[in-house]
Amino acid sequence: MTELSRKILEEYQIRKSAKQKEEFRSFFCDRLRTMGYEVKIEGKSSKNIVVGDPETAKVIYTAHYDTCPVLPIPNFITPRNMIWYLLYQLLLCVPMFVLAIGAEVGTMLLWEKVTGEICPLAVAMLALYAVLLFFLWWIYAGPANKHTVNDNTSGVLTLVEIAESLPEELRSEVALIFFDNEEKGLLGSSAFAKKHRSVRKNGLVVNFDCVSDGDSIQFFPSKRLKKAGEETLAKLEQTFLPTEEKSVEVVRGFGFYPSDQAKFKRGVGVCALKKSPVFGWYMDRIHTKKDTVLMEGNIHLLREGALRLAVSLAEKGQKIG
Repeated sequence: MTELSRKILEEYQIRKSAKQKEEFRSFFCDRLRTMGYEVKIEGKSSKNIVVGDPETAKVIYTAHYDTCPVLPIPNFITPRNMIWYLLYQLLLCVPMFVLAIGAEVGTMLLWEKVTGEICPLAVAMLALYAVLLFFLWWIYAGPANKHTVNDNTSGVLTLVEIAESLPEELRSEVALIFFDNEEKGLLGSSAFAKKHRSVRKNGLVVNFDCVSDGDSIQFFPSKRLKKAGEETLAKLEQTFLPTEEKSVEVVRGFGFYPSDQAKFKRGVGVCALKKSPVFGWYMDRIHTKKDTVLMEGNIHLLREGALRLAVSLAEKGQKIG
């Protein structure tokens, strides 16, 4: 791991508040410029870091740099098993609604005890809504998670390692985008896609999100690529190579990954997964204090694959379909 990656991991792992993000951007953009990169900040409410020219790049590597609130329960994702994914999301809602209903009933009982009258329905419903709104606030704006190694410091470090390893002659072939506000609903990538319509329609966008906790590196291509992008999928397989410890798979069958690549017609989401005999492929620990696992071999594999892909596209001299 490079000195810059280590510094980000140790000193800039929390990037949630406006101040924390600004401090990170200021430090990071200065370092990129000293490496000779052209860097700009795009957007107002969502401030994306754009390195290079995405309009002319043959491949665009991305990752979101914002980080999430800490939650008592991890965001458990099963990208190749929709049933387990939906069941878990429903399970997360159960305690929220139980507490909200408890607040409603408690308000009704307290009101009757204090006033001797039946609690107005509007007051009881207000208590219920207050609890639900509190949970929604917590999910989107609660206290920052101090441990964000996998989600998504790992993606940021992957781009950092690519930037530091990219030869001068390849820099015009590649763009690096660090998206803001992925955790608030893909806001940064949405703004970027709206501004760069040609990239949204035709750009090859490889998005690294949660790539450091799991021995299986999996690529989730868009529907368009699965249907008519076999050359691209084959190129990914030829350039992102497995090792003795790590497997690599480009998922051609059913699979989904909820991240920024969804905003692009030729987007590919990349993550690291583990396997359970019950759930199948899964990701855990993210959004909690247990998000501390950094498998440096994953970052190395992805950096080397990203460089090989850039070389391959430069030699071909045109964007692949």
